[in-house]
Amino acid sequence: MSAPAPKLSGEKIPATVITGFLGAGKTTLVRHVLENANGRRIAIIVNEFGSLGIDGDLLKSCGIAGCTDDDIVELANGCICCTVADDFLPTMQALLDRDDPPEHVLIETSGLALPKPLIKAFDWPTIRSRMTVDGVIAVVDGPAVATGRFADDPDAIARQRAEDPSVDHDNPLAEVYEDQLNAADLIVVNKADLLDGADIDALKQGIAGAVPRAVKVVSAYEGRIDPAVLLGIGAAAEDDLDARPSHHDGADDHEHDDFESFVVEIGEIADPDTLVARLRAVAEAHDILRIKGFVPVSAKPMRLAVQGVGGRFRHAYDRPWTPTEQRVGRLVVIGETGLDQAAIDAAIRG
Repeated sequence: MSAPAPKLSGEKIPATVITGFLGAGKTTLVRHVLENANGRRIAIIVNEFGSLGIDGDLLKSCGIAGCTDDDIVELANGCICCTVADDFLPTMQALLDRDDPPEHVLIETSGLALPKPLIKAFDWPTIRSRMTVDGVIAVVDGPAVATGRFADDPDAIARQRAEDPSVDHDNPLAEVYEDQLNAADLIVVNKADLLDGADIDALKQGIAGAVPRAVKVVSAYEGRIDPAVLLGIGAAAEDDLDARPSHHDGADDHEHDDFESFVVEIGEIADPDTLVARLRAVAEAHDILRIKGFVPVSAKPMRLAVQGVGGRFRHAYDRPWTPTEQRVGRLVVIGETGLDQAAIDAAIRG
């Protein structure tokens, strides 16, 4: 794999925005880029929805040579597109003012972030003269989209409502999904290994047909895309906003009151498979969008990382617990407003 050519002195520092819905595989894609950076200085900004920066912690524990904590910045105090002035702009300014500024910046948004307000932030005078949006990458959860979960076809939505009595309003997630696709310069259909070839082709064609401009759609497994494809697009997206329509065009701001998150703390567990089975049952019973976090396992020095989207879960040991860490599990639960937090907490604790 080859990385983009080094940035010439005096050129703007390129930034790539990685957007996509919850659990689509954004962090995995970012890690893959870091693992194949070939010495290129890359800074990461991670915007996590929830009080624990789980994704930032995953990146910091990656063990990739040359990837230091100083190169990874977490913005965990709110949606990046809602807190641009308070959080994002000062962070970018600090990166630019470093003695060794990055050669490229990757911005991993939360699954709920709208890309367009973030792109607009690059018009800020102190940023515009020194940085540019090289490209917007939308990562799509292939199996989820293939089920029609975010369908914008009125007939499909009508069928979904008829089949699921709990759906009695327009799905706000669909607008977020559409805004992410509409802002993209490249769309990555991830988890392609969970679909057959015909389904992947149909999904890619459907996505390409729904986007109002010509955008390349590619498929991937575990976010494995050559960095030379992702970086160096040269889109200058901040100069191309009219070609990236949003449901929120003309609105001063937007709200995320349709979503909520909370943290469940649990002690050591005896068996990871038993925990995952319990989490899967809880997620399906309470219509939870995402469960992710870390859990200690009895007699195991390694920390167990757990990631779940809907009823699909995966788990793996990611790194040893440090001597100063308390061996307490913390799982972030994300869903639409109205979750029965007490019941979910009790069910997860078992």
